[in-house]
Amino acid sequence: MNMRYFVMMVAALALLGGCQKKDDPSEAGPAERAGRKIDQATEQAGQKLDNSVQKASEQLNDAAKETSQRLDQASDKASEKLNEATKEAGRKLEQAGEKMQSAAEERESKK
Repeated sequence: MNMRYFVMMVAALALLGGCQKKDDPSEAGPAERAGRKIDQATEQAGQKLDNSVQKASEQLNDAAKETSQRLDQASDKASEKLNEATKEAGRKLEQAGEKMQSAAEERESKK
């Protein structure tokens, strides 16, 4: 029995020795190398995504500023047109009042 126990211990130690992590990256196994490549690809994809999000955000800000400026210009033009229309309506009301006053004076003079 002792011999079997000794053989099993040697086999177990041999297996455990093969599983030890190696400090030298050039001695990394295929799974570890694949894991490193996946990590690098993930990091690169994250950086590209961050850059894309930042560019999109800048474009949205620029578009919002341009839209705001256009709305301000349209508002200014509408305000000017409203002021012109108000002045014209005031002139027409004044003319109508003058006509009414003239007509009333004519009636008064005929009496």
